[in-house]
Amino acid sequence: MKILVAISRILVGVLFIISGLIKLNDPLGFSYKLQEYFGSDVLNIEFLIPYALGISVIVVVFEVVLGVFLLIGYKPKFTVWSLLGMIVFFTFLTFYSAYFDKVKDCGCFGDALKLTPWESFTKDVILLVFILVLFYGMKHIKPIFAKLPTTIIALVSFIWCLWFGYHVLMHLPTVDFRAYKIGDNLIENMSTPEDAPKAIQEFTWTFKVDGEEKEFVTNGSYPTVDGEYVGVETKVIKEGYQPSILDFSIETDEGDMTQEILAEEKLVIIVSYSLDSAEKDGLAAFMAKAKEATDKGYKVIGLTASGAEAKERIKADYNFDFKFYSCDEKALKTVVRANPGILELSKGTVKQKVHWNDINDLKL
Repeated sequence: MKILVAISRILVGVLFIISGLIKLNDPLGFSYKLQEYFGSDVLNIEFLIPYALGISVIVVVFEVVLGVFLLIGYKPKFTVWSLLGMIVFFTFLTFYSAYFDKVKDCGCFGDALKLTPWESFTKDVILLVFILVLFYGMKHIKPIFAKLPTTIIALVSFIWCLWFGYHVLMHLPTVDFRAYKIGDNLIENMSTPEDAPKAIQEFTWTFKVDGEEKEFVTNGSYPTVDGEYVGVETKVIKEGYQPSILDFSIETDEGDMTQEILAEEKLVIIVSYSLDSAEKDGLAAFMAKAKEATDKGYKVIGLTASGAEAKERIKADYNFDFKFYSCDEKALKTVVRANPGILELSKGTVKQKVHWNDINDLKL
């Protein structure tokens, strides 16, 4: 049991710290995932949506701290009971998501590692087994340092997590795992190579032959059957290639302008997924920067999911002389973890990306 507890202690502690740090690097992204879970079509607890960001910060800080507590042996009873409560809750959540096919990505490792709902559930079940080992072998969890150093390490880890969470919220994630990070080319990330693997599907056709329904399986071709067609069901055997960017576009009433605008050599995009909820100080800070960019030969545009009325009102309120284009809200939340944020691009390649708090760091 001592050996099993030692192995479980290391595995669970390290995994909780890694998983928590990845989400703590991007608590805003995790809050968007929580909003999905809280929605009417998943858990139907929409009253929690306004508190999603606060909940996300508490959960990820607690996740990292519990991992540290377990490794150093700080308050074993509290730590193990807390770990058990968390893993039971997350196991239920991932099972519900997988079984009812509600949320396609659990967000367990943020954007760093995408897991399917069933993969997430399997991971949680394995973790639950290790935590149960810790629960039944709790007496073998001993502090690795004396009482004072153990307490200091526990306190410092908690304070550092709070600081780091606040820092990335006021700026941007320290490490960007998304397909819009600096150095990425959006045109390439949206395209599909000619030699990309195609999805493999299985088609099950149902025909009524001599008064009896029979099934015929093909890879897509219509079967040659002497009977009455009833229906067909498709099943994906193997997923094909999917671009890392699927839902980004730059739209106007006239049509899609994505390729044309991204082809610009000097482009500045001011992103606000919602102009109504955008930080007013942020919008005001962009006034001077937008003028500077225009004076230096940049094409400046706004990108938002807000409607025409909000666009015109914001342009008038802040004296913006550039045009706002439309884009999907979820895509804009992925582009930059700020409302508003600003990007500099050259022929589709992201050169700079900053939070509105760091507007002065944008060098044109």
